[in-house]
Amino acid sequence: MITLYHCDGARSFRPLWMLEELRIDYELKMLPFPPRVFAKEYLAINPLGTIPYLIDGETKMTESSGICHYLGAKHGPTPLMVGLEERDYGAFLNWMYFSDATLTFPQTLVLRYTQLEPEERRSPQVATDYAKWFLGRLRAVEAATANAEFLCAGRFTAADIVIGYALRLADTLGLSKDFGPNVAAYWARLQQRAGYQRALAAERRAGAEQGIKPRARP
Repeated sequence: MITLYHCDGARSFRPLWMLEELRIDYELKMLPFPPRVFAKEYLAINPLGTIPYLIDGETKMTESSGICHYLGAKHGPTPLMVGLEERDYGAFLNWMYFSDATLTFPQTLVLRYTQLEPEERRSPQVATDYAKWFLGRLRAVEAATANAEFLCAGRFTAADIVIGYALRLADTLGLSKDFGPNVAAYWARLQQRAGYQRALAAERRAGAEQGIKPRARP
């Protein structure tokens, strides 16, 4: 049985969504955010104190996009993955890395300096600068979805899952009002997927069962 440690609305939603798209059995363990502060016992499981944390037998992973890649490769063949023989293999890999390194990174600084730091350490200037950084990098998604329903290979793939989470985070941070028309339409399509809806339901259900309240949204 795969075990996924997850916080409400956090980047661990990427592997949760991937698991639901693949229809793989898993155990979802909810933690308060950030767990290294509010669930110190978790440090005995994952010394980094970060989420996600996936355990699959002897395999233990902490990187959300990497976990999605792992799950697709291990539990394939699946149309969620783009094969080496396909024309868009390079584009697929680029989106998988772009999702966290380029899109989620600046958002974490917006989150930190608007919500997580004590009031006296919050910085509207830092938050504004990194929000602009994120929105600037989002131009790549705006261009890619101008004439295509999904990012690559002419179908929904894991690349859409990992990029889709960055759009969900942007939504919760109040940045979606600045989405371009193509990104806004793309994000609306992603939210209609049955796998996305199942992942949301699993997140809510596990939180209620385990006594973990959803994070407050701004």
